[in-house]
Amino acid sequence: MQIEQPVLPVAGIPAPLYDVISRLCATAAELATRIARGGIDERLGAQAGVNSDGDGQAALDLIADQAFLAALDGSAVRFYASEELETVATLNDHGHLALAIDPLDGSSNIEVDISIGTIFSIFPAAESAEASFLRPAGEQIAAGYVIYGPQTCLVMTFGEGVRKYVLDPLTGRFHLVDAEVRVPSVSSEFSINASNYRFWPKPVRAYIDDCVAGMEGPRGRDFNMRWIASLVAETHRILTRGGIFLYPADRRKGYERGRLRMVYECAPIALVITQAGGGATDGCDPILTQRAESLHARTPFVFGSAEKVARVAAYHDLPEPETSALFGTRGLFRN
Repeated sequence: MQIEQPVLPVAGIPAPLYDVISRLCATAAELATRIARGGIDERLGAQAGVNSDGDGQAALDLIADQAFLAALDGSAVRFYASEELETVATLNDHGHLALAIDPLDGSSNIEVDISIGTIFSIFPAAESAEASFLRPAGEQIAAGYVIYGPQTCLVMTFGEGVRKYVLDPLTGRFHLVDAEVRVPSVSSEFSINASNYRFWPKPVRAYIDDCVAGMEGPRGRDFNMRWIASLVAETHRILTRGGIFLYPADRRKGYERGRLRMVYECAPIALVITQAGGGATDGCDPILTQRAESLHARTPFVFGSAEKVARVAAYHDLPEPETSALFGTRGLFRN
């Protein structure tokens, strides 16, 4: 199965890289069909174990991981790093690409029929598996995601803009529907898990306080909160409608560096969002300038419309008394 047409002119995509993307698309299309039949032949959301970090794994997590791993056999991918595997798999000693993947993002939503997805990132392969992935996120040569929802969509970048494809279930082909995806600059939506409010750092609490204050607060406008608990679904909404997503570090054990993984989730989403004109940081500094310290390292993650992401960073620069005080003292952020 192939994408209907190249994401860039044929001359701009090396054949081995195009082949890898085609294999990912073929596997995603097969998974979309299997997900649509979930509950008829199998329970895709059934608990199937835990990964090396202690996160629960659904049956579909392991099914998707094995499907992508098998599909890439014989491709130009030398190193395959998956959120579901403790170590990197070597697929081709002569390959020159390194692929990191979250095979099934949002697996807690499988049985409630909320959009889930696959996130992927491609680097040039280095001499070792570790060096291939533990490098500045800005060195990715391609990144994207597939979202399995009412539509199955592929959204991806090769570092020169972002394109969106929709899977035609009748033909099994991905059709280009938007050749220049851009994050809307104006939006009244923010996305965060408000149940953790008491654990957040003060700058994040101050930012959300000012949003919740609405017309009476320093922002002078009302906002809506969204929270899906599926990173691909959150990303897809922001690419469509703008807004901001925040998953900060907090005081809970195991959340000191947030909960999202740099290599498999934050780096690829950051590249997509920034290529679409948005911003992506750890709350303060751009994700694309950073590197993971270990394969499964986590990072705080803030992304969305560029102005909103910059505003969150500005809250981190406020003196401590201002982030602790009521919003009335934060006149700098009025509007």
